[in-house]
Amino acid sequence: MDVSLLLSALALVLILEGLLPFVAPSVWRRTMAELVTLDNGKLRLMGLASLSIGLLLLWFFA
Repeated sequence: MDVSLLLSALALVLILEGLLPFVAPSVWRRTMAELVTLDNGKLRLMGLASLSIGLLLLWFFA
């Protein structure tokens, strides 16, 4: 694996993660407050869905 490709992917993740708090901090804060109230099962399901979608997109476009 090319190290520059891995660092580019990490940079893209950081850009996407920072986009919502930069553009709409109040929406981001409310969303985080709601996530804290969810039980572990729902959070795990959301994590599994996110991982699955990411893996499918990576497989499809790579």
